[in-house]
Amino acid sequence: MASRILIVDDEPNIVLSLEFLLRREGFEVEVAGDGEAALAALAERPANLVLLDVMMPKLNGFDVCQRIRAEPRWSRVRVLMLTARGRETERARGLQLGADAYVSKPFSTKELVAEIRRLLAP
Repeated sequence: MASRILIVDDEPNIVLSLEFLLRREGFEVEVAGDGEAALAALAERPANLVLLDVMMPKLNGFDVCQRIRAEPRWSRVRVLMLTARGRETERARGLQLGADAYVSKPFSTKELVAEIRRLLAP
């Protein structure tokens, strides 16, 4: 069974590119355009991994990550923060809140897929 990835980003061009890339790599993909939609999607059907942007409307990625980590039924969900906010303080904050990895935009698709596979490895 393919691993399920939830892409959470409000930038349509990024979402389309990521969705195409991840489907091509054999993953099952769902998309949420903001933090609230992400939490609703997880409540309906948990993902194996959440690809999470930081800067979003309604609920930012840091808050979403914190809520994922606070919910026991999502304890096995991996969180990869993928964001243009790549300063060390933001990276440290994301990891401190429970992100499993933090990748800055722009990113190499090859490296992103390798990081996703690493996080999803048994």
